[in-house]
Amino acid sequence: MIIDGVEMRGLEAGDAAGLAEAYARNRAFMAPFEPARPPEFYTERGQRARIEGMLADRDAGRMVPYVLVEAAGGTPVGAINLGSIALGPLCSGGVGYWVDRDWNGKGLATAALEEVCRVAREEAGLHRVEAGTLLGNLASQRVLRKAGFEEYGIAPRYLHIDGAWRDHRLFQRLLHDDPPPV
Repeated sequence: MIIDGVEMRGLEAGDAAGLAEAYARNRAFMAPFEPARPPEFYTERGQRARIEGMLADRDAGRMVPYVLVEAAGGTPVGAINLGSIALGPLCSGGVGYWVDRDWNGKGLATAALEEVCRVAREEAGLHRVEAGTLLGNLASQRVLRKAGFEEYGIAPRYLHIDGAWRDHRLFQRLLHDDPPPV
């Protein structure tokens, strides 16, 4: 899928160097929204190990990871992951995403969320997708609302972000009301 010159495609082992560079380039920009990261996270070796784990989770049916890359050149400018996939009576997954500071506000995250929700419903058979944002992350909340997510609550001290346990606003998008497969 291509969105305004950016391709959303499945994560690959070969994305390690580009993602290390993209995370390093956006480190200060993303710090208020991210957990503490070890220095290794920002290296090709660290990203290679991370990607191996994500691809193992993908192969086990627990995650569907994507990378957003410039169509001309293949430079990573973001990522989106459908993770924590649970089947059975829950049929749910959680979504997390980020977009390079130079690509913010161009509709990439909204379009990527729409595609992930399509995959969640049509390919993974999920009933709902959830996401959480810091209370003050109004930009991400706008993205979620534009993609059809509805707020359903506040989770106190939900994630350890930027050095402290932070409250999060919780969102979900219900994809259908069909019963789960038996």
